[in-house]
Amino acid sequence: MTQHHETLRTVNDERFLSTIVFSDETTFHVCVQVHRHNVRVWAAENPRAYVEYKRNTPKVNVWCALMHDKVIGPFFFAEPTVTSNIYLGMLQLYAVPQFPEGVIFQQEGAPPHYGNIVCEFLNTAFPQRLMGRGDVMAWPPRSPDLTSLGFYLWGYVKQHVYSERINVINNLKQRITDVIHSVAPNDRTRVWEELDYSLGVCMATNGEHIELRLTGLQTWRVFLLFGEDVIRLSCFVAFL
Repeated sequence: MTQHHETLRTVNDERFLSTIVFSDETTFHVCVQVHRHNVRVWAAENPRAYVEYKRNTPKVNVWCALMHDKVIGPFFFAEPTVTSNIYLGMLQLYAVPQFPEGVIFQQEGAPPHYGNIVCEFLNTAFPQRLMGRGDVMAWPPRSPDLTSLGFYLWGYVKQHVYSERINVINNLKQRITDVIHSVAPNDRTRVWEELDYSLGVCMATNGEHIELRLTGLQTWRVFLLFGEDVIRLSCFVAFL
């Protein structure tokens, strides 16, 4: 079993799962920005369709963390590009002081997260309690579907933030803050239940890809047969 599988087996425990701080960053634009790589138009013939794309619109990089009973953030980076020095400053002055004692810190594999100065600080602050790329607890790469921010929070926030037109960056920041703070305790509980299910499926399928055909904005439940056991996978789906 690989190190990633060992991590998933450990994480797939309700008590352990409640100690994890999941963290991530994303970018919000004043003008709703469509990621062109995520746009596909399917048709038997050329539909002559196009997607409007505006360049150089005002934007802000946002960091947030999510626990089973707590939301930490949002933090707005003043700089347009997040470097290791900038990321370290955010961790030291804003994020880590808000973490409960003894938590496991998970972060995705962006290069600024693994600069030498960042690694040195995190190894001191979280001895044997780091989860990520090449850390003591290796987290599977390219797995946003396994993090609470990737499969739930960012989609939820963007859906509500962009429900009305935004013209200025300060308005955008306030909307992001209001929506994140509106996440209810019951929602966080559901998210952690979904995460527990997903990790169980990953273990049952030995980390193989699972193809889901999803439409709309809703929660889908997929039942997978593994040996004599039926395992339920639930997915939050939000098309922005």
